[in-house]
Amino acid sequence: MTYDAVPLVPREVLFGNPEKVQPRISPDGKRLAYIAPVDGVLNVWVGDVGAAEDGFKPVTNDTDRGIRAFFWGQDNARILYVQDAGGDENWRLYDTELATGTTRDLTPFEGVQAQVIAEEKQFPTELLVGLNKENPQLHDVYHLDIETGELEMVLKNPGIIGFVADAEMRVRAGLQPRPDGGMNLVGRPPGAAAEEWQMLIDVDSDDALSTAPIGFTADGKSLYLLSSVDANASRLLRVDLADLKTVVLAEDPQYDVSGVMSNPDTKEIQMVSFTKARTENVVIDPSIADDIAAIEQIQSGDFTFLGRDHADRTWLVAFTVDDGPVAYYAWDRETRQATFLFHHQPALSEYTLANMEPFSFTARDGLEIHGYLTFPPGVERSDLPAVLMVHGGPWARDNWGFNAEAQWLANRGYASVQVNFRGSTGYGKSFVNAGNKQWAAAMHDDLIDAVEHVVGKGWVDRKRVAISGGSFGGYAALVGATFTPDVFCCAVDVVGPSNLKTLIESIPPYWAPIVAQFHERVGNPETEADFLWERSPLSKVDQIRIPILVAQGANDPRVKQAESEQIVNAMREKGIDHVYLLFGDEGHGFAKPENRMKFFQTAEQFLAKHLGGRFEE
Repeated sequence: MTYDAVPLVPREVLFGNPEKVQPRISPDGKRLAYIAPVDGVLNVWVGDVGAAEDGFKPVTNDTDRGIRAFFWGQDNARILYVQDAGGDENWRLYDTELATGTTRDLTPFEGVQAQVIAEEKQFPTELLVGLNKENPQLHDVYHLDIETGELEMVLKNPGIIGFVADAEMRVRAGLQPRPDGGMNLVGRPPGAAAEEWQMLIDVDSDDALSTAPIGFTADGKSLYLLSSVDANASRLLRVDLADLKTVVLAEDPQYDVSGVMSNPDTKEIQMVSFTKARTENVVIDPSIADDIAAIEQIQSGDFTFLGRDHADRTWLVAFTVDDGPVAYYAWDRETRQATFLFHHQPALSEYTLANMEPFSFTARDGLEIHGYLTFPPGVERSDLPAVLMVHGGPWARDNWGFNAEAQWLANRGYASVQVNFRGSTGYGKSFVNAGNKQWAAAMHDDLIDAVEHVVGKGWVDRKRVAISGGSFGGYAALVGATFTPDVFCCAVDVVGPSNLKTLIESIPPYWAPIVAQFHERVGNPETEADFLWERSPLSKVDQIRIPILVAQGANDPRVKQAESEQIVNAMREKGIDHVYLLFGDEGHGFAKPENRMKFFQTAEQFLAKHLGGRFEE
């Protein structure tokens, strides 16, 4: 097959709204809900299990940004979801009563962010909600009576993040950030006063990114915990709160635990996942072993558990493949039958998509680096143009599976190169901590070494490599254009910071408790201002010799508009070739499909101009 024979996949198919996503089974197992568009805006639809497509109707009425996450009320009577305004991340909690269609704003406070902390099936009309209403930096815990809408503060936050409640919906554990970038894992006995928090585990800064409490045992006497304390990679632990004795439930010497499935009634851990090149599941509860074995045979790909009904008869799972849409199924545990529900974007099946291939290489200092390559289908892997696609975070990682941007690039004729550079999570604490104070240094060296690797293999034309990314990836793109402009022929920066000092000084207030982690891992503006300036793309604008596309959301609370404006203004003053897109109704990324389409249309023409690939008119 020649490349010319591969049709262009329309941008609308890749980046437009999905047809259907996020199926959720009602607690009584009788109804199914999912997200699908209404007049181009994502809303929640509900219908009876097994009903035909025309038996599902939209129950919410968002007409602006679309609903991207929701859950069933435990009483079966309502759908709950969060929504912000223009991307400002001041999430409000809403509920829609299914019987009447009435939607209420349950947290109607300006400039306040709501977080759902706890729900339990034995308390079907109650929630615990965190609100930073009294102090923008800290979320106090409120009891919400969903029927009346009444909010009552039940815990004044003493300086804790990551609250975890027990089966009685009592907040009893959390992480207390420390000035040195470490954390204290703290807990308290049932009924204890707000100030009666006890130190459970001392977590230093090396383990802070890979430690988090995740839940209590049913009797409330032990705490389940993910932590890399006394190990390289994050393990699943059970800590007895009486004597602090720790039992290891699951571990891998190199890879962090990436997912935990627990029984909502017994609270016992049933399965643990590790994300290596692909996702690997480890069954802990023998009673589900046959179910997992059968589910793995439903189709190819990696599956994710999405939820279950109260009777624990119906499970929902999603299968991700690298060269097609996400497939959703219901699994009946009694009949041991899988029922296909839908694909997230069925039109993808009509096109020739590319495989995502894990690869690894040795960095210049000997560290092993992993990533993924996606090549244009039907083309000889020789002297291809390429896009180095850098993930955000940076405390995150790229995964195997369907990736719309990787498919877009491959379809347009580019090799997509994704690198889990040092500082990425998932590979243990020594790997993530190797990125400390290495922004625009060893972290960037890993990206350059990846380019050298694919060029050295003969796959990629050294003169036709672009660098692209969002958030930290946008910063990396700007670093590529300023620190190593001879490596790349163009750069695409989406909501990337240009000045690390102003970035850290302008973080959202609710990140203030963990600012010490930024100081530890990036730099401290008060004591290392010169160091941060040296690592900032804005300090090396004079070295830009390649065109740059910059895209920014005006309401971004994480990377403020000024971060893009600073470098755009500098490029404008110096007459440097650039394109600037500012979206007035977006934040840290582009939620609205019309904005996504505008960005990808512009980026596609930009890459075609500088790399020579195909583009959709």
